[in-house]
Amino acid sequence: MRTRQITGTAILSALVVVFDYVLKFAGIKIPFPLFPVLKFDLDGIPIVLSLLLYGPYSALTTCFVAFVAILSRSGDALGASMKALAEFATVLGMIPFLRLNPGRLRGMSFVSGVAVRIVVMVAATLAVWPLLFKSQSAALAFVPFSAGFNAVAAVISISGGFLVYEALSKRAPALLPNAHKQDTQGH
Repeated sequence: MRTRQITGTAILSALVVVFDYVLKFAGIKIPFPLFPVLKFDLDGIPIVLSLLLYGPYSALTTCFVAFVAILSRSGDALGASMKALAEFATVLGMIPFLRLNPGRLRGMSFVSGVAVRIVVMVAATLAVWPLLFKSQSAALAFVPFSAGFNAVAAVISISGGFLVYEALSKRAPALLPNAHKQDTQGH
């Protein structure tokens, strides 16, 4: 199982890099209509999928890979940090409800992931913005845009992760971590 987890995490981490680079260089990141400097991408989907398939350490690893990939591509340590923090906050919010009962509490996991991301990123914005722009009032004015953007981005990441996870569970259940347990218990 450990080999499967390491391999899966490596593949999903590579997918984060592919999504980031392809969407950036193809110019198809989608701007947030209310504040076009903020852009949506698909980097969070493999991060959420890594949580669903392999657990929190896998999700943390894929977040770190996202940070390194964005930093390498752009040289923007702040942007890379904020992206990694946002995706990590999303999976961090999901963890408690996935652990308790993955089936019944999926909705709570979804809501919690979105809520934690919004709270963490609004706090990060309030902490960083005044340092960059020397204006606390501008930071406060930006809060609704940050909250809205992060809510939508979290929904994209979580929905995409759950969608791929469900597809795998129906079409390729042997790829899921619990497949080995089910095979041995059934025979």
